[in-house]
Amino acid sequence: MNDDTLIEQSEGPVVAVHRPDGACEIVLICEHASKTLPKSLGTMGLDEVKLASHIAWDIGAQRVAEMLSDRFDATLVSQRFSRLAYDCNRPPEADGAYPERSEIYDVPGNVGLSASEKARRADALYHPFHQAIDTLLDARLAAGRPVVLVTVHSFTPVYFGTRREGHLGILHDQDSRLADVMIDASAALELDQVLRNYPYGPQDGVTHTLQRHGLTRQIANVMLEIRNDLISDDAGQTAWAGRIAELLEMSLERLNRGRQS
Repeated sequence: MNDDTLIEQSEGPVVAVHRPDGACEIVLICEHASKTLPKSLGTMGLDEVKLASHIAWDIGAQRVAEMLSDRFDATLVSQRFSRLAYDCNRPPEADGAYPERSEIYDVPGNVGLSASEKARRADALYHPFHQAIDTLLDARLAAGRPVVLVTVHSFTPVYFGTRREGHLGILHDQDSRLADVMIDASAALELDQVLRNYPYGPQDGVTHTLQRHGLTRQIANVMLEIRNDLISDDAGQTAWAGRIAELLEMSLERLNRGRQS
């Protein structure tokens, strides 16, 4: 491995694409799908418990996203390496792209990174991931296909000692078209604890993917945040994939009806 190479060839690509030829208008994104660290970074000074925790990945999010992909025949683009190495929902200039501290935990492997090391991380992980999304979306739009962008995340039930009671967050940036209909549809479906811009919002810098891919192309977009204790096992993942699928079906029907009126 060359000194400037972060990912060994044996580790495979940084981007995973499920159902690349999906027929559905939905394109799913999972930026925090994996807890795997590049071999070149070792353990980044963290023990096994921390490396399996929420600071490394969004627990349950990838499996829910895969179930949604299969149900809708929707293409899913996922990052195959941990957000500890690079948080792909942050631009390269953001400190949070290389977190020195995540909630109550220090991340020794990210402390004092030089500009060249940050660029090395971004070149290996951020740019290929987002370029793959750019290519996919631009090809579909050029073909005249409708596109809706949905990113899938999970959040911890306790944050800095405070209990989070919400079940599902519907997040948006300046374009709230899809979020608005999803909030309304969640009430119609009697889903409990579905909240707007929860547990974060655009003011927290969490909508980079929506901004880069949704706002710039003026396509409807939303970020989903599911409380991770609800999707930590197969039963929970199946149940919540079903609920979100029903919510998306109703919401897209309403959104498309509004476009036509």
